[in-house]
Amino acid sequence: MQYYGLLLMQPDQEVINRWSGSAPFWEKHREIIRQMFAPVSQALIADGQVDSWHTVLDVATGPGEPALSIAASAGAEGKVFGVDVIPEMVAAARREADHLGLRNAQFDVAFADHLPFPADTFDAVVSRFGVMFFPSPGDAVREMLRVLKPGRKLAMAVWHFADRNPFHYALARVIDRYVESPPVAPVAPEAPDAFRFASPGKLREVFMEAGAMAPTERLLEFTIHAPVSAEEFWALRSEMSEKLRDKIARLSREQLATVESQALEALSEYSTGSGISFPAEVLIVSGTKSRPA
Repeated sequence: MQYYGLLLMQPDQEVINRWSGSAPFWEKHREIIRQMFAPVSQALIADGQVDSWHTVLDVATGPGEPALSIAASAGAEGKVFGVDVIPEMVAAARREADHLGLRNAQFDVAFADHLPFPADTFDAVVSRFGVMFFPSPGDAVREMLRVLKPGRKLAMAVWHFADRNPFHYALARVIDRYVESPPVAPVAPEAPDAFRFASPGKLREVFMEAGAMAPTERLLEFTIHAPVSAEEFWALRSEMSEKLRDKIARLSREQLATVESQALEALSEYSTGSGISFPAEVLIVSGTKSRPA
């Protein structure tokens, strides 16, 4: 499972431990990850109607995005808060804010259904690749609407279908040829998964049921660009993804050499003169908090 920022309403220590172990790699590769998903961050800023002087909340911020990008472009009056359930991710976000000298960014550990803010606090709430992993997305959306100011926007990004996103499948298909996965029961439609809200309309329905006004959905087609070689991208992805790390650990030395060779061959399809580029599709869902009658 890949990490994009995760908030759980009830702590699952196994999940927390898994993502805690991923935090150093997300911090190590933070600049490339920021560049890869910058188009998604910009879409959330646009659909969330974020302005430079706003107070903004980033839920499931992971190691600090898009909160840090928003804070860097905010004016002196702007303020950005980022929350996540993984303490190591929050610590990484704080370190980067200090490194960048951003005094208008604050990061805290918090759960999606229990945000530590008064009602009607924020001018915008955004969440990038987080809601797919919430045990109860509806409760989380209701809580985000609670802390949002009336008439303001909540915007979320989720992956569209897996077969439209080679960023996910290009390397996984190579590794899966050599790693036997144990039989598993069918995944429940509501189980946490990166593609839980891939079907158009599914997350928009959650927004409607949670009380968001006039929720909208749009397909964002963009390019995930990593300014690195195929070899560097292989190293990056095999560290970023907990699932890939686990599968690679089960390979023999000979299998690993074969897998790496075939992975680099698979990546050649996406190699350009300036790095690795994947076509990508994400759904941007947004809604408005109702005004008092």
